[in-house]
Amino acid sequence: MAKSETLHIRVEPAVKAGVEATLKTLGLSTTEAINIFLHQVILAGGLPFEVKNPQYNVETLAAIQEARDIITGKAPAKSYNSVAELMEDLNNDDED
Repeated sequence: MAKSETLHIRVEPAVKAGVEATLKTLGLSTTEAINIFLHQVILAGGLPFEVKNPQYNVETLAAIQEARDIITGKAPAKSYNSVAELMEDLNNDDED
């Protein structure tokens, strides 16, 4: 069947560039990849992959909360005077 319909989508430039670079390694154009996706939607009767919120482990959740606390000023950001000082702190964290 001849292609006669056009889709216009808007994406962030960085996303477009990343997609194009990834697809190029697979020998696909963005148009070809979108056509594959659309056919898979028809075959699957919906999205051809599971859509869900990411499930983070406890350590990652703690890091996210620490970053939020630093951004909002609820917690101080760590700073170091040298790489050696940073490495010492990182090594001490491993011992906890």
